Amino acid sequence: MRPRIYVTRALPQAGLDLLAGEYDVEVNPHDRAATREELLAGVRGKDALLSLLTDTIDAEIMDAEPRLKVIANYAVGFNNIDVAAATERGILVTNTPGVLTETTADLAFALLMACARRVVEADGFMRAGKYKGWGPMLFLGSDVHGKALGLVGFGRIGQAMAQRALGFGMKILYNDTKRAPEELEKAYYAEFRDLPDLLRESDFVSLHVPLMESTHHLISHAHLELMKRTAILINTSRGPVVDEKALVKAVQDGVIAGAGLDVFEREPQFEQGLERLANVVMVPHIASASVETRTKMATMAAENACAAIRGEMPPNIVNADVWDRRRR
Repeated sequence: MRPRIYVTRALPQAGLDLLAGEYDVEVNPHDRAATREELLAGVRGKDALLSLLTDTIDAEIMDAEPRLKVIANYAVGFNNIDVAAATERGILVTNTPGVLTETTADLAFALLMACARRVVEADGFMRAGKYKGWGPMLFLGSDVHGKALGLVGFGRIGQAMAQRALGFGMKILYNDTKRAPEELEKAYYAEFRDLPDLLRESDFVSLHVPLMESTHHLISHAHLELMKRTAILINTSRGPVVDEKALVKAVQDGVIAGAGLDVFEREPQFEQGLERLANVVMVPHIASASVETRTKMATMAAENACAAIRGEMPPNIVNADVWDRRRR
């Protein structure tokens, strides 16, 4: 009998085709996040689970099928999976790192530009038939070139954002858990700052950190108060990195000038009041949503799952301890 895999939501066809070449594939037929009941039923009798960031994969899900070998996450993040529980049960966890770096940076910079130049406001103005002719004060925004960009997190996506900012002649400041090597700083003309100083000095602050206990509400009311009144906050990392209630109040009160958000604290819901703020641009978690990137993510996740089922080392292991134990 061929190994079996459960895919929690339809993916780009290239990934499904790769799986179907070797395994019996069951795909959740609903175009929405799988329910708890669907996850429990779907994983039963399967050798592999291909999950999305919207799926909570905990010990109960894992225990529903003792022969489960791998959980292949269709995301670079994996905070939706109880990795410790998987490791305890000898289940490999994989992700799709690297592939979405450039595409996510594209979207982050698009949000920055849209906020600075009031693109969404102006588009709505035109569609409402309000444009009656050019005026010297119509939709005045903020320049981007020559301004200071503060990057909170200077990993792959943060560096890709810095690369884009260089083309606009921006001053690049960054903060991370440790300082980058000198050659990396020189390559991006980047200057290290502690977080409070970065917030005080930056015209735009873009967040590129993973979600963990230490980054939950990393940007709080107190941090927003440090920012310039003309500053704009961009978040394409994880929603809970920002205290969303505090953000709404900060924008309403003019503490900061605006925000561009791809992620939200309690997705798919967002904090009441955000929708009424014209100087906040919101998009529905689409940072990696290009045909090319989502297709590559699907094939990477499929390759990870296939390798694990074949007894080979998956290309992108999160919990390498499990593989090491299998090799002993």
